[in-house]
Amino acid sequence: MNCREGCGACCIAPSISTPLPGMPNGKPAGERCVHLSVDALCGLFGQPERPAVCSDFKANIDVCGNDREEAINLIGWWERMTAA
Repeated sequence: MNCREGCGACCIAPSISTPLPGMPNGKPAGERCVHLSVDALCGLFGQPERPAVCSDFKANIDVCGNDREEAINLIGWWERMTAA
């Protein structure tokens, strides 16, 4: 599965526990990443400072669902189920 252009759910729904530029404490779940553009594109894509968790993410129907809203809900559910 390829990422849906203009989705950005993976840059909103999950938490990121590692520091990233502009977010030294990481990113809380449900908060939009400061690097997500208005077009829902990653401003750090292809850059060395992009967190490994972001680079390693692969779109999958089980996580991304059929549309952006479903992706937000599914990723949010996974976030809650795996929270420590």
